[in-house]
Amino acid sequence: MLAGFVCEVNAQDTQKAHNPIIYADVPDMAMIRVGDTYYMSSTTMHMAPGVPIMKSKDLSNWKLVSYAYDTLANVDAMNLTDGKGTYGRGSWASSLRYHNNTFYVSTFAQTTGQTYIYSTKDIENGPWKRVTFKPSFHDHSLFFDDDGKVYMLYGGGKLTLVELNADLSGVKQGGLNRVVIENATAPSQINGKQGGLPAEGSQLFKVNGKYYLFNISWPPNSMRTVIVHRADKITGPWEGKVVLQDLGVAQGGLIDQPDGTWYAYLFRDNGAVGRIPYLVPVKWEDGWPVLGVNGKVPQYLDLPANKSLIPGIVNSDDFSRKKTDADLPLVWQWNHNPDNSLWSVKARKGYLRLKTGAVTNDFLLARNSLTQRTIGPVSSGTTSIDVSNMKDGDFAGLGLLQKNYGLVGVKVNGGTKNIVMVNASTGNPEQVSEIPLQQKTIFFKATCDFRDRKDTADFYYSLDGKNWEKIGTPLKMAYTIPQFIGYRFTLFNFATKAAGGFADFDFFQISDKIENPDK
Repeated sequence: MLAGFVCEVNAQDTQKAHNPIIYADVPDMAMIRVGDTYYMSSTTMHMAPGVPIMKSKDLSNWKLVSYAYDTLANVDAMNLTDGKGTYGRGSWASSLRYHNNTFYVSTFAQTTGQTYIYSTKDIENGPWKRVTFKPSFHDHSLFFDDDGKVYMLYGGGKLTLVELNADLSGVKQGGLNRVVIENATAPSQINGKQGGLPAEGSQLFKVNGKYYLFNISWPPNSMRTVIVHRADKITGPWEGKVVLQDLGVAQGGLIDQPDGTWYAYLFRDNGAVGRIPYLVPVKWEDGWPVLGVNGKVPQYLDLPANKSLIPGIVNSDDFSRKKTDADLPLVWQWNHNPDNSLWSVKARKGYLRLKTGAVTNDFLLARNSLTQRTIGPVSSGTTSIDVSNMKDGDFAGLGLLQKNYGLVGVKVNGGTKNIVMVNASTGNPEQVSEIPLQQKTIFFKATCDFRDRKDTADFYYSLDGKNWEKIGTPLKMAYTIPQFIGYRFTLFNFATKAAGGFADFDFFQISDKIENPDK
């Protein structure tokens, strides 16, 4: 079975963790341990808030606890007001550190051409302090050395080490700034030939006085590959070798447990669900980390069993709020920066209200689309909408967001409302079904099947929330580089003619099962 290991679990292994450790889009992980608690950051690109922080006590079960920022930048591309957006850009791979009782998360953005460093004493509750400077250091690793100096190591293929100011406010004038590895890809090159993805994704560690640098490459006609370099001095000389080439599981770094055992945290490209995290056991031999079991990524791990990703990574929401509740739980992210004047969970008790504020014919340019990850191996999302206050030209419903998206919703045309399904499997959206709607409340469901890279979704509607009818055609989901993110369940409402209408969403329910509602 190519897509993963999790569809069948033997009874004797139910008490063990299995790979993937998280069957959802959590790429570019960076991980630290503080005492007996692990923290992990990841990439969510153009989503807001951004740089999610997750927490675990056992390395197996993770929960969202924070974001490094609410808004990366208040610019047209991030606000979806430039006619293009910044899909697949926003903030990229982060670096996570703990130094002198302070947590640091750094990232970089092509969208703004800047490098960002966020810091806090309380990673779960904040507040976060931000410093930013130019240039944007690609796939950098923030590193606090024992002598008090602070560095970033960055680049692709040719890797550069640059010293930062002590307050992290920017590059230190007159400080170290040099190429330390001329060709980090070399250990994975075949017969010395260039090609494929140059070594990137740097993560730098210091273990027992030696420096260790993790990178990935992607040799031609091969797979994502883990390369490790080591050195006695941070400036080198560095020696490197391939430490894992199996299943394309690569990019990450090292984490140790309090008992002295080690793991490598890595991820795998897994089709439409996204890039999913794996853990690989590590042993040390002759001063090198040896990854895997006989060079392979194991199916099971000597860690506590994984529980459901619900409610830690994704969760249902009935939109009821007490005064002390956050407006939106951490499981939600907006597609690009929201317009906070156009949504509310307080305007109508127990509902999410999405108002239209601009006119567009493109779902991908619609602001205030609210998203959660899809999860594997299968998942479904369900919602109910009161459509009585939608205006002519409005379109509200439930989507699966990526470049090749799928939508089911209600479109208003003059004095009539219709249930429609839009399928963009080909990259070009096509309305494939239209059914008249005579009532103000409607239920929608989307189901996703990621088993064995099937990557298909079906859409349904119901007039009473009990009896379901399939609508439209199956969506063939595809992970595309322009968006660089796994498919997302999405609640949306946008105007194609005039702004001012609104739709009220009663709930969103997510499940890690498919109940075959049409049977």
